[in-house]
Amino acid sequence: MQLYKSMQLGGVIHEYPMLIPIVGRFGIRLGVGEKSIGEIAAEYGVDADFLVMVLNTYLNESYFPEQKLRLFHVSQIVDYLTKTNAYYLKFQLPNIEKHLKAFIASSPKNTRSLDMLAGLLDSFTAELKARIARDTEVDFPGFLALGRQCAGGTVGAGAMGAGAVPEDNAELLLADMQNILIRFLAGDYNENLCYAVIFALNSMERDVRQHNRIRHRILYPIVEAMRQNAGR
Repeated sequence: MQLYKSMQLGGVIHEYPMLIPIVGRFGIRLGVGEKSIGEIAAEYGVDADFLVMVLNTYLNESYFPEQKLRLFHVSQIVDYLTKTNAYYLKFQLPNIEKHLKAFIASSPKNTRSLDMLAGLLDSFTAELKARIARDTEVDFPGFLALGRQCAGGTVGAGAMGAGAVPEDNAELLLADMQNILIRFLAGDYNENLCYAVIFALNSMERDVRQHNRIRHRILYPIVEAMRQNAGR
């Protein structure tokens, strides 16, 4: 499904509730009434075209709006991804750690699967924090500096290709944790806590996958096009 500015945002969120934290990164709160995506964007001072592009990129793996990319400033994408990183650190990662640690503490001791879960969580946490640190300290400041040099940070004429989304270790770690919980648990464990952990891990995995899609299919093609223009 492809979204358009004329669609009611409430209906879209009802059908795709996973979009709630996405619109939240634009400062949009629930209670959207019957208003369209475009009307809500105007109400919150958000670029409606950019909001629709992010939502469509999140929902559709093949979505690549080459012509629309030329309308956006690199700072818009960097700002969105920065807010996404902050959401991971403030909400999603603590939620996973809270539920998984509670599950491990309440489960039968000295089981190999629990040891593996704890190790995978540590690896994922380190991977995520290192990636966000690189974004914050190196990549994003560099992209913004390049944008200031290149026609205000937008993309001029010339072909743009859809960036390939490589296999991601953070996604694999999240998938491995879910696989252990689904396939290899034994003994008397708390089912409600187990379900909560799986749902939290699955939500994070989906979010990281879409985050990577925006990074590789939206941000990096814009940055590469600006670098080519700067080199002329």
